[in-house]
Amino acid sequence: MRYVDGPTVECDLHVAADPARVWKLVTDVELPTRFSPELRRVRWLDGSSGPALGARFEGHNHNPALGEWRTISHVVRFDEPRVFGWLVLDPDNRFGGGPADPEHPAATWQFRLTPERDGCRLSQWVRIGPGRTGLSLFIDRAPENEEKIIEFRLAALREAMTTTLQGIRNLAERPR
Repeated sequence: MRYVDGPTVECDLHVAADPARVWKLVTDVELPTRFSPELRRVRWLDGSSGPALGARFEGHNHNPALGEWRTISHVVRFDEPRVFGWLVLDPDNRFGGGPADPEHPAATWQFRLTPERDGCRLSQWVRIGPGRTGLSLFIDRAPENEEKIIEFRLAALREAMTTTLQGIRNLAERPR
């Protein structure tokens, strides 16, 4: 797998809770900060107080190998109560991709809910690129190891996404 191919990873699990309750959790952009090893804080921009198509939010991240960075995300899918998706931009050109361009996001993320038995199937999906990310810096330094670098990052994302999904499930299934 090469960066130019748009590497993806997807994780899913069953949540035994009302899909409306799960939807409320996955559209709370601050919630993943409770589970993510990188995402530290999030806030809605432009006076928005919640998710809607076109809404924007700012994220602040930290990774031991990369330090701190900021992102701006744009909600590009909002099909209540089924799909919540956003693209991520590097507004500070931290990773050398030039001006932030929604046509070339650093990543595209999505939660999907599919009704199922006594609840729903919750999945989280991400595609890396085509815009530059921290991963690009590692590939620049060792292009001969590109596939291994991508495999390592996808494994880390898979682990973080699984933790996030399990956290959402635990909250959704908790008695009120």
